[in-house]
Amino acid sequence: MTGEFPRTGEFSQRTAAPAEGRRHAIRRRALTLLIIVLLIGVPAGYLVISANQSRASGKDKEAKYSATGLTEGWPSKLQRRLYQVPVPHPAWWVAYYETNNWKTSRLYVEFETTDAGLSAFLTSMGLHPDDLKQGDITIGERDRNVTGWTFDGPGTWSGLAHEQKDPAPTHDIVVNHDKPGYPWVYVVSRTVP
Repeated sequence: MTGEFPRTGEFSQRTAAPAEGRRHAIRRRALTLLIIVLLIGVPAGYLVISANQSRASGKDKEAKYSATGLTEGWPSKLQRRLYQVPVPHPAWWVAYYETNNWKTSRLYVEFETTDAGLSAFLTSMGLHPDDLKQGDITIGERDRNVTGWTFDGPGTWSGLAHEQKDPAPTHDIVVNHDKPGYPWVYVVSRTVP
């Protein structure tokens, strides 16, 4: 059996690819460029955005933890729960400051509320508004120096010390009744870790 082999000329003519058109080449190059941009550009953009968010978060935390006095705003829910300081609703002009060391941790909170808010605040701590003793400034000199509080201004001042067994926090509370119906409340919650 003898087989016929294709001639060299026939073989090369059958396998030659048609020339690529200019439009097709441009389209192929554009598609390749788009794929490269998507594979490299999108992850790179994500990394830049993520880095900026991380940097901003770090600056916020740095500002929060480098504070050396009362900071405007509400303490976090965790702080309010740990120190058992249930800031009532409504409350405004809220400010707080937290100090920690190996021996004692303190949360300082001040806010203005309504008489009903004060009552709700004290009730949620297991106290009653009648427990406040007129003229009793229970927040000590050390704590006043930390926050800059002075209790010598006008108004009717009252206070109470709410002592609890460790590890529950102890509260020193002072209330200024200068503005009828809208008392200012100052709280120092102290806990031993």
